Amino acid sequence: MTDKLPTLLFQAGRHKRVAGGHPWAYSNEIQMDAAAKALPKGGLVRLADAGGGVLGIATFNPHTLIAARVLTRDLSVTVDAGFFAERFRAAANLRDRLIGRPYYRLVHAEADGLPALIVDRYGDVLVVQANSAGMDRLLPQILEGLAAVFPGAAVILRNDSAARGLEGVEEEVRVAVGTVDGPLQLEENGATFFADPAGGQKTGWFYDQRDNRAFVANLAKGRSVIDFYSYCGGFGVLAATRGAARTVLVDRSAGALELAGKAAAANGVADRVELRKADAFAELERLAEAGETFEVVICDPPAFVKSKKDLANGTRAYAKLAKLGAQITAPGGILLVASCSHNMPADLFAEQVAKGLKDARRQGRILRFAGAGPDHPVHPLLPESAYLKAEVLALD
Repeated sequence: MTDKLPTLLFQAGRHKRVAGGHPWAYSNEIQMDAAAKALPKGGLVRLADAGGGVLGIATFNPHTLIAARVLTRDLSVTVDAGFFAERFRAAANLRDRLIGRPYYRLVHAEADGLPALIVDRYGDVLVVQANSAGMDRLLPQILEGLAAVFPGAAVILRNDSAARGLEGVEEEVRVAVGTVDGPLQLEENGATFFADPAGGQKTGWFYDQRDNRAFVANLAKGRSVIDFYSYCGGFGVLAATRGAARTVLVDRSAGALELAGKAAAANGVADRVELRKADAFAELERLAEAGETFEVVICDPPAFVKSKKDLANGTRAYAKLAKLGAQITAPGGILLVASCSHNMPADLFAEQVAKGLKDARRQGRILRFAGAGPDHPVHPLLPESAYLKAEVLALD
């Protein structure tokens, strides 16, 4: 099968990075001749150096900057349902060791050897994002591979990411296998939560913050907590289950707050959880002007820097968020500020948090600077894929 695939050649000397293990080849490294440009969007190719030495099998899109994404370097492999089943099985075995419960990110793209593919697991429901033309083209094999490893599982295709637009493939959200009725129940850090993979953000839940939620929740016993951009209550409701005296969840989405309230009730803490529908910055400013403080303040916003052109505005937004968060953190309190923008460098993010503290005339110390949980591994040659940054500070 492999020898029947078209061969895509690098320009002379431009293959060394991929030969060294990097999973991406850029369009300006490829011999983008008429034959290459005529290849189908998302099709499989053999990726070779200028002399014809084959380096691996990749998906190829002649219309994007990241032109080829390496799937395997083993030329004896056929990229079919069995190939995907093997990768899914390995990923599941690792997550089961790491997490212990079937609620996790099952596949984290390049780090799991499946570039541009995301799969989140909610017990017997799997949520799939195919974020490239190649993975979109391979969806039949992906679904067949999932069925082999997770027989009977329902599958939701949450293919509405901005990346698909850049790849030139249409957006779609649908149940591809089985049936899914209403929000899904999940477990995290010993607590019960609810997610809406079809209508919520991204794949319905943000497993990446699991460890950071646990860290902050363990500092919340007997204290007042406010959780901005609370979504479905991952930080705030967990803090309440760990003994927070009072927890306020702030979000603009009535649907997300409804699921957060459902989680609070399921965990028996509804009497200590207040749901507040509001814009986070507006509420932060209102509280700061009123002089109201909380002993634990959580600021976990959506991406402020969605592309490099947003960096200047996003940088200012993180500094402002840190400033306002610090202003309403009680003396001796805890402040968490996070960024999920992969275009926001970690050092620049840390500088903006420090600037925010300075502007708020607060001092403190960093207790934790962490990324995503271990079910979101990072490819060793793609450090930029370590997108999440969460800084926890104790303020004087």
